[in-house]
Amino acid sequence: MRLLPFVSVVFIAAVSASNVVELDSSNFDSFIGKGKPALVEFYAPWCGHCKASNNQSCSPPVVLILNTQTLAPIYEQLADAFAHANDKVIIAKVDADGDGKPLGKKYGVSGFPTLKWFGADGGRDPEPYESGRELDNLVSFITEKTGIKANIKPPPPPETLELDYKDFDRVVLDETNNVIVTFTAPWCGHCKHLKPIYNDVAKIFKPEKNCIVANIDANDPKNKDIASRYEVKGFPTIKFFAAGANKQAVDYDGGRYESGFVDFLNEKCGTQRAVGGGLNDKAGRLEEFDALAQRFFAAAADVRKSIHEEATSLAKETKAGAQHYLKVMGKIANGSAEYLDKETKRLESILKKRSLSEAKLDEIKIKLNILRAFAPQTEEEKIGRAESEL
Repeated sequence: MRLLPFVSVVFIAAVSASNVVELDSSNFDSFIGKGKPALVEFYAPWCGHCKASNNQSCSPPVVLILNTQTLAPIYEQLADAFAHANDKVIIAKVDADGDGKPLGKKYGVSGFPTLKWFGADGGRDPEPYESGRELDNLVSFITEKTGIKANIKPPPPPETLELDYKDFDRVVLDETNNVIVTFTAPWCGHCKHLKPIYNDVAKIFKPEKNCIVANIDANDPKNKDIASRYEVKGFPTIKFFAAGANKQAVDYDGGRYESGFVDFLNEKCGTQRAVGGGLNDKAGRLEEFDALAQRFFAAAADVRKSIHEEATSLAKETKAGAQHYLKVMGKIANGSAEYLDKETKRLESILKKRSLSEAKLDEIKIKLNILRAFAPQTEEEKIGRAESEL
């Protein structure tokens, strides 16, 4: 059988409201052979003898194989590309191990997914589709068969930095760069599953110039010397190269999901990015000034002046970021009793709209974080602070 890893029943159900027509034994003949040609995918929801953990790697295959999960998003894009011509051509699928099992048997389906082309008049012997299963292959096939042009939306440019033998050392071995690299292969199912997750991580860290999220096609013959140098034996292999002299590759063994990568890179790169984008709630906060902010907020008016002077003195010997603490203290000391609440709501509203540049949003997030340093602490925050001081 032509299978690869893990197929989610939830995912299959989720795409039912798409431009792919779902057929079974009860409605197949109502669509196929009624004047419109059709490409039909015969699939099985359970398909995947390679249901391995995402932390495992693919070894080079003897034969190129493809599973339903790998094909599913491409097939969705194919249906979208011909949605404008759904009165002329059908993109359909059949659960050949469910309600469509008799159809699978009728049309000689022995592996999943199987694609067959049915002419406008149907016919007992549809043409097997045996070409490539990337979007451009499928689009070319249907265009050749029907003369219909696809309406394909160009994909957004990838955020991941793509490296090859020409620029790998220049980027990765630069002493100023922290770089995480995935070594992948185009045929690897695990790599295809990881790609959109990894691309999201690259987008999150794009503002961090010295924390680079990169990939290299380690299966490309031109890049094989690099793969051999770092003992890449399976795909994807993920390695981290910390900034500094005499750079060494360290295996990434964390979770292959967004938060796993974000936590790892924040620790290694000294950054404070958040899952989903932007900065996290710790960005811009300074522990000593947090303590002063709490004292200032709780103090009487006549005591606040001395705390402000203490903070001003400390700011002269402290890294950047202290000035905004002083600004907030000044606003509160000058009688702006509602300043904290109003300014917090204003900044939260701006961040929610996300209509500004990433750099400006980061600046606003830091200001919001510092404002929150003056608010009364929750019990959880008090316990966390006490533990950190032990």
